[in-house]
Amino acid sequence: MKPRILVADDEESIREFLEIMLKKEGYDVVCVEDGQKALEVMKKRNIDLIISDLQMPNMTGIELLREVKDQSSNILFMLITAFGTTESAVEAMKLGAYDYITKPFKIDEVRIVIANALRSQSLEVENRALKKELQREYSFQNFIGNSDAMHRVFDLIQRVAKAPTNILITGESGTGKEMVAKAIHYNGTLKSKPFVTVNCGAIPESLMESEMFGHKKGSFTGAIADKPGLFEVASGGIIFLDEVGELPLSVQVKLLRVIQEKVIRRVGGTEDTEVDIRIIAATNRDLEDMVKEGTFREDLYYRLNVIKIIVPPLRDRSGDISILATFFLKKHNERMLTKINGISDDAMEVLVNYDYPGNVRELENIIERTVALEGGATILPESLPPFVSTPNGRKLASSHEIEVTEEGVDLDKVIGQIEKELLIKAIHTANGVKKRAAKLLNISFRSMRYRVEKYALGNPNDEDDE
Repeated sequence: MKPRILVADDEESIREFLEIMLKKEGYDVVCVEDGQKALEVMKKRNIDLIISDLQMPNMTGIELLREVKDQSSNILFMLITAFGTTESAVEAMKLGAYDYITKPFKIDEVRIVIANALRSQSLEVENRALKKELQREYSFQNFIGNSDAMHRVFDLIQRVAKAPTNILITGESGTGKEMVAKAIHYNGTLKSKPFVTVNCGAIPESLMESEMFGHKKGSFTGAIADKPGLFEVASGGIIFLDEVGELPLSVQVKLLRVIQEKVIRRVGGTEDTEVDIRIIAATNRDLEDMVKEGTFREDLYYRLNVIKIIVPPLRDRSGDISILATFFLKKHNERMLTKINGISDDAMEVLVNYDYPGNVRELENIIERTVALEGGATILPESLPPFVSTPNGRKLASSHEIEVTEEGVDLDKVIGQIEKELLIKAIHTANGVKKRAAKLLNISFRSMRYRVEKYALGNPNDEDDE
């Protein structure tokens, strides 16, 4: 819709000039000769911006501004003032006016001021909507699950959201650790403050210190300007250290100093900068074992692990699978404009029996893929990916589930099925990073590429890897 501008001025020539100019710019324009009529128009039509003369009979521009702001704080207000009366216009800005235009007009200046005003209004509306959506998405009430395990997580989120302590969230990949962190943020006292995510496993070690703590110009090759680190950016709010177990020991030492002294020092710098920050860390690794191995500092572990939230894997809350599957079906139906009515009982049984090495993230991926490819009105077992609809999911790989009858078995076929299943699960567990998947299976990356190509599991040369 075109932005709608209301012009209030007792001079007919000014009204005609602004009407012609604004309509040429593509705006919907309404013109009136005084403040009272402007208020009458406001009652009947939605107005985005009011441009009012400062001096008018019956009601001044200042009086109109007060009435407008009493009725709607979202309407932009600009004043037209003669040269020499700008003091009144500045006073009006203190009352909520966006800007003022001085007579005689300069067309280009008027055009720019109005465009900037409407753009700022649009951004403000968009930001309000985004914040509302984020708070809805990560609100406590939006978590999906009715199992005892998830109720314990919900209870902890409620209890720690408003506390200033550091939190450690543990759980397998895909269980929703970041969602828990954001729920803590958006339900706490810092919800209007920054929430900065740092993926500790995705930043090369050589750049990690600079990314986290910033650097000074000239401190290393490529440092062409001063740059604040993510801890400075997050100051006053929350920094979320995802996959904190991937931090090298050299950075762990510096992180410990930040926690203890509340200061950071940029790479190449000599001065400390204070930071006021709450840390939420997450990992899918066992940090206690890493402490015993000497790969994670014990003192840092205890600083981060003030309160621990353990997010259970999906296989330990199978009663939530049907609720989640139905939720994801509705979500992706709406996103893809499809009209799949539901999931058949047989298909739901298959979903419930699957093991989900990739947890909730994998379940959503399965539903999203199925919605995209489904041609019927209902999701059936044959609609699901082959690795899900294999009888009993993960149980195929257990030798005691495979019976050797008088008819015999096709050993190569059975071994091939098991191998394919394990490859798929490793790739899901590694979030699609094939080098990591190869490590999980204790095979070389070359061997991994061969098997990916053999079973048509994607691009065998895809090194989306680290």
